[in-house]
Amino acid sequence: MIAILDFGMGNIQSIRNMFKKAGIESIITSNIDEIKAADKYLLPGVGSFDYGMINLKKSSFFKTLKEEVLENKKPILGICLGMQLLTNSSEEGVEKGLGWIDAKTIKFNLEDKSLAVPHMGWNKVNPVNQNSIFKNLEENRFYFVHSYHVVCNNEENILGTSFYGNEFTCSINKENIYGVQFHPEKSHKFGMQLLKNFGEM
Repeated sequence: MIAILDFGMGNIQSIRNMFKKAGIESIITSNIDEIKAADKYLLPGVGSFDYGMINLKKSSFFKTLKEEVLENKKPILGICLGMQLLTNSSEEGVEKGLGWIDAKTIKFNLEDKSLAVPHMGWNKVNPVNQNSIFKNLEENRFYFVHSYHVVCNNEENILGTSFYGNEFTCSINKENIYGVQFHPEKSHKFGMQLLKNFGEM
């Protein structure tokens, strides 16, 4: 069972619908007992970094989630803002991030001024490390909507990159902690396969 964490951020029903299509059992919850009972977690997020961190820290399950992820090593996947919250900080705000992956989140600063920010639309993802989250994908194409991207301090935490004006990290990993900058729930069969891979880990 995957617990889709409900802390007031993002269109979480669309994520649950995609898990259902992939044949993966999931639940949208903020209930501590349900979170403790879950095997894995999905950390969603749409919106600003500070608002996301404040909401997450105010949630009733914040302490429980930290224990389950950091001590019990249950897998977690952060999506879009959810991935950025896994880092130390963001140029978008002043709140400290979770710091579960040694990285920072910075705004796109593109030399090619013809490229719009936010980066919106379909883009190819290039897996850097062999990881089961990208298995069985005939093509690594995913849908992005973001103005900020993650810079890892340790290269071994980079799981995938993409290109928009220049190369940027779009997927991160450290042990049981995963993040993707793109939206699997908006990425049709490619996103469904990725969520299925996470569910079957």
